[in-house]
Amino acid sequence: MQTVYLSLGANVGDRAGNIARAIAALGTHEVRVTHESSLYETEPLELREQPWFLNCVVEAETELMPRQLMNALLEIERDMGRTRRTPKGPRLIDMDILFFGASIVRTPDLEIPHPRMAERLFVLVPFAEIAPEARHPVLKKTVAELLVETPDRSEVRLWKEDLGTTDEHR
Repeated sequence: MQTVYLSLGANVGDRAGNIARAIAALGTHEVRVTHESSLYETEPLELREQPWFLNCVVEAETELMPRQLMNALLEIERDMGRTRRTPKGPRLIDMDILFFGASIVRTPDLEIPHPRMAERLFVLVPFAEIAPEARHPVLKKTVAELLVETPDRSEVRLWKEDLGTTDEHR
């Protein structure tokens, strides 16, 4: 059994509901979620003219291999209706592998640990909430250290949903 950390984000439709459905779907793909961060509302970084995102990080256990896990995430995204029209653009759901134990994977279509995670507050803030001592296998720093050192100064704020309402009713 391998401990993995995944980043989830959405900025289209019922953002919180989309993330909740994606987390629930992990269980049908041999991925057992053990911890979930809070949801954070985050400003878009590269393509700025789009709605703000909700993001979170989950810790999970799986017996899948890295490529199998990535295929499961892509399948969940497809099943939920994600289409990849605009690079860095709006998305119904986005799921990335941050860490796969202490493994380092470098192939043309998969890099673990995630190559840009140390530059993204929208990943580091929720990751530090649930696993501040997790150590980056390449940079040899903890998530808490990466959070302090990141040059990213984008806005990341704890998201509080009103009881009984969803994102669509805002």
